[in-house]
Amino acid sequence: MKLSSSNDVLAESKVMILYILNMVGKPILENNLWKIIVNCSDLNYFYFQQFLLDLLKDQYIEKAQDNDLILYLINENGKNILELTNHILPGILKLKLDTSIKKFKESITKNEYSILADFTPEGKNNFFVDCKIVENNQIIFSIRIFAGSREQAKNICENWKQNATTLYPQFLNLLVDKNK
Repeated sequence: MKLSSSNDVLAESKVMILYILNMVGKPILENNLWKIIVNCSDLNYFYFQQFLLDLLKDQYIEKAQDNDLILYLINENGKNILELTNHILPGILKLKLDTSIKKFKESITKNEYSILADFTPEGKNNFFVDCKIVENNQIIFSIRIFAGSREQAKNICENWKQNATTLYPQFLNLLVDKNK
C-alpha cells in the first residue's frame, strides 16, 4: 500500500476503521480491530496505528481502558463523519468488511473469552511474558512470567494459547486449595 501518493487511500482507510467500529456496535479490542482489517485490506500495521491516532486526535473515536486492555469505539462525531464519507468505501470492500465483522461477532457470541499472550523485552536476554484470559472484555486471569530468552518467551506464549483452558483451572485449584 503506497499511502504517500494518494489522499484518497488515506481517507478510505480511516473511513474503513470508522465503518468497522460502527458495525461492531460496541467497544472492540485493538487486536480484534486489526484482525478484521487484515482480513479485508492490505493496510499495514504502522499505518493502522497512525490512523487510530489521527481518528483519536480528531475526536471521531474514543479509547477506553479496562485494566490492561485497550478498547476502541466510535463516538457521535465519528458516526456523523462516517455518514458523510461512507460512499468512498468501495462496495466490494464493504462486503468483505461485513462478512469479516459477522464472523467476528459470531466468534464473540460463541466464545465470549479470549486467550492472550505476549512478551516484552526487558534487556538483551530478559523478557516478560504476559498471559491472560479475557471474558466479556474483563480480565479474569493474568500472570506475568520471566523468560531468559526470546525463544523461551515465544514457547511460553504458544503453550499458553494452546493450553490455557486446561492450565487456568490447574492454577486456580493450586491457588484456592489450602492443603497443597
